Amino acid sequence: MFITTQAPQDEQILKLVPVLASASQILLEEYQNYCAGNAFNIDKKDDQSPVTQADLKVNAYLIEQLAKITPEIPVLSEESDYSQRHTWNICWMLDPLDGTKEFIHERDEFTINLSLIHNHQTIFSIIAVPTEQVMYLGYLTELPYKYCFIHNTWERYCKFKAVEEDAIQIGLSHSSKNPKYQQYIDYIEQESPVIRREAGSAYKFCMMLEGEIDIYPRFHPTSEWDTSAGQGLLESIGGGLLSLAAVPFTYNQRDTVLNDGFIAFRNIENKEIALEALSNVSF
Repeated sequence: MFITTQAPQDEQILKLVPVLASASQILLEEYQNYCAGNAFNIDKKDDQSPVTQADLKVNAYLIEQLAKITPEIPVLSEESDYSQRHTWNICWMLDPLDGTKEFIHERDEFTINLSLIHNHQTIFSIIAVPTEQVMYLGYLTELPYKYCFIHNTWERYCKFKAVEEDAIQIGLSHSSKNPKYQQYIDYIEQESPVIRREAGSAYKFCMMLEGEIDIYPRFHPTSEWDTSAGQGLLESIGGGLLSLAAVPFTYNQRDTVLNDGFIAFRNIENKEIALEALSNVSF
């Protein structure tokens, strides 16, 4: 849960928050124009995934602003050249529109993901949700904040002993049709009722911070910019994100920026349930 708090005095946070708020407004306006049926450009990248004018506009804005705030730190963005990334010991990792397909299908569950990678680990994370006018942010070593930029209000994550719930909340993508997901859920249901919660993109990580998802299985590939910010935020509250081999993801280290599948969990208790169920899925 999040409780009302004072604004943080951290210099990096105070510089980044207005930039992410402005980027969110740009993205929201693009979405509103698209939903209104106005002229809107959608292309395909080399891998045949869609890229829109909104992706590119937000990307250009954030690249420009990050260069002003931290000129010494390069940006590894989904929509920019990152061919020199293996020479970077520290970098920003950016997805200017996580959930492009959600955006195109007029579902408002898209986000902006920004994280700071140092020595292959996420040390600072922001996930902004433009349609809700909020962002979740914080350092790996501290409990995260929630900032509502339309009201300029701050909240802080509060660890508390949760009331024992009867059901396990499982987060799934709208496109999670792989029968392995049902196999995974069936195993958990042998011990506990399950509530399925479908949502798009990194928005599911925000739902985990809000206590609305306990376990988020993903059995098909993602990219590093899809998971880095969410992993950092989950780890900061005592949860985490592990590969299907039960190893935490590291970043800007492998030959590819593609991730294999993963299991994300909100706390240690959920971790035990999540990994036990995973061991009973046939791959």
